[in-house]
Amino acid sequence: MKTLIVYAHPEPKSLNGSLKDLAVSTLRSAGHEVRVSDLYAMNWKAVVDAADYGPHASHPLKVVRDSGRAFDTGTLTPDVLAEQEKLLWADTIIFQFPLWWYSMPAILKGWVDRVFTSHFAYGVGEHSDTKYGERFGEGTLAGRRALLSVTVGGPESHYAARGINGPIDDLLFPIHHGILYYPGIEVLPPFVLYGADRMTSEDYPDVAKAWEQRLLTLETTEPIAFRRQNFGDYEIPSLQLKEGLEPAGRTGFGLHVRS
Repeated sequence: MKTLIVYAHPEPKSLNGSLKDLAVSTLRSAGHEVRVSDLYAMNWKAVVDAADYGPHASHPLKVVRDSGRAFDTGTLTPDVLAEQEKLLWADTIIFQFPLWWYSMPAILKGWVDRVFTSHFAYGVGEHSDTKYGERFGEGTLAGRRALLSVTVGGPESHYAARGINGPIDDLLFPIHHGILYYPGIEVLPPFVLYGADRMTSEDYPDVAKAWEQRLLTLETTEPIAFRRQNFGDYEIPSLQLKEGLEPAGRTGFGLHVRS
């Protein structure tokens, strides 16, 4: 297995840093190939601007059109091209980050914004009366699997079904479904560590053991059963879930996961 770890935390000695290092050593010891994108160490540029698309960027800038054209002509910046190459190389992508303000750190969102360009992660495939592009189960990155390894400051009860922060599956849905599944990546259930701000060194061995177990079962873990866009569950082109497919009692994001 070839694994890319995209890591976003500014402190190498943090819990996130330890989990990243443990993932590298565990997977390599099991015979897997591992590459790491350490975004803070790379001083990753987190903002999209005209410089990403070379001298032929539009004025005013049109990000969708310009990123697609730069991808087609091979004129994206070297840092973006390198990350796209890593994604195409990988069988599995692990994202290691803390949950900050209910989402990923800005530097990681900036990685997505710049790397997931038009004609690479979106804007691909046939658009017709029966198919609305290759996305949500199809696309450039189909055949790959991804896992979010997320540290959360608050206790698990705050992120339960009735918790004040909302269910963790809902908070992660925009990343799971909207970023990863959109270009075809199968998404594994996340590895979430709650109460990270209160974790002690005595707690870490149990955390490490649980993380190692998850890492060693990546290839056999069943992905989240998101519905595929072009395989009969949705009306085309409205992309509304067809009547009668709603699981009993399920609403919102949960409608887009098969029973």
